[in-house]
Amino acid sequence: MTIPNNWSQVTISDVTEKFETVDPRKTPNKTFKYVDIGSIDNKSCTIANPSAIRGAKAPSRARRVIRAGDTLFSTVRTYLKNIAIVPAELDGQLTSTGIAVLRPNGAVDSRYLFRWTSADQFVDAVSLSQDGTMYPAVSDRDVSEAAIPLPPLPEQRRIVAKIDGLLSSTDRAREQLDCVSRLVEKYKQAILAAAFRGELTHEWRTANACNGSWEKTSLGAVITDIRYGTAKKCSYDGGPVNVLRIPNVQRGRITLDDIKSAKFSRDEVNALQLEEGDILVIRSNGSLDLVGRSAVVQRQAKGMLFAGYLIRLRLDRTLAYPELIQYWLRAPETRAQIESLAKSTSGVNNINSTEIRNLTLLLPSLDEQCELVRRIGASFAWIDGLSSEAANARKLIDHLDQAILTKAFRGELVPQDLRDEPASALLARIGDQRQNAPAPGAARHRSKVK
Repeated sequence: MTIPNNWSQVTISDVTEKFETVDPRKTPNKTFKYVDIGSIDNKSCTIANPSAIRGAKAPSRARRVIRAGDTLFSTVRTYLKNIAIVPAELDGQLTSTGIAVLRPNGAVDSRYLFRWTSADQFVDAVSLSQDGTMYPAVSDRDVSEAAIPLPPLPEQRRIVAKIDGLLSSTDRAREQLDCVSRLVEKYKQAILAAAFRGELTHEWRTANACNGSWEKTSLGAVITDIRYGTAKKCSYDGGPVNVLRIPNVQRGRITLDDIKSAKFSRDEVNALQLEEGDILVIRSNGSLDLVGRSAVVQRQAKGMLFAGYLIRLRLDRTLAYPELIQYWLRAPETRAQIESLAKSTSGVNNINSTEIRNLTLLLPSLDEQCELVRRIGASFAWIDGLSSEAANARKLIDHLDQAILTKAFRGELVPQDLRDEPASALLARIGDQRQNAPAPGAARHRSKVK
């Protein structure tokens, strides 16, 4: 990588100093804050949730003392980017031996070091040294021997200030885009609520001279068959017959990217195989939000079976469209009915076939059902399009962040100032100070001689 003339290409060890290690078990009653890999939020690159441990109960890996301004770089699965800078409130606390502690020695600004080690360019280079498949990791030495482009110290600070300003703008944009994904389901719920109040097809009824009367009935009145799934244990490549499970039932559709299977008799297949247009409903789950989630079976899933935590609904197509019933099961008023019936204090929420049959609904004519399905589908497609655009924009912002860092570490983000002391001169002075520093314990020895 080409760098400006007054920069130096050095290694991490050239700009960092040794950290302390302790055995917290020697102070059994002392309480420490402990930063392990799980304490680091790899999205924000911050320490989010350090745990409190007593010295007597400290894990064997809790040995490294951290100081404010240190950069913590996880040496395990480096591609996950568990990297953070230590805030002042964690000064003097502990981290794991699975985390490299990078302590600036005066040649590098702490924020510059943190930004460099967070860049894809650095992480990708270090990750090439990973060993192991189940527990891929690099060594401290791999990190310390990795390269770092080093500008003059004043320029480092100007670079960091510019990076912080630009990334704060992309962070704000990212937050706004994240709001889109959170609002998608709210918008869909609003559309479903309007649809089953009759508001979505009001103009259609007027244009088609419909009287607008909807029949109050129960879900059981339009069901011809309701059946629980198989309790047989399934596995990947477990047999010739595929079995749909809870993960395959998404909001409205069946997904086929995680399928298990088993062996079944002909009678079992005849009783439980799915037909196109069947509705699968999740009947039991620890999450109340999942109970009642449904999906319409498409042609690709025809002939498959379904697992025991699911219920199959087969409808009388002369009375109700499966797509309409699936939308209705997602509507706010229906969800309220389902959650009221399914809620449990035991931790497992459940709705049974009788309760599903007794769910009440207002049912329009088949023509209006068809129009409702069309309008809801069009509205959902528009909302999903916005959500997809927001997701793509978020990816572009992530790429922009890395482009900013790449430009910064090539010396292209801020102008150079020829009055700055070159990085090489600062490194030489720090090297002299290291060489002339008394050996550890020397001052203590001299005091004893006196």
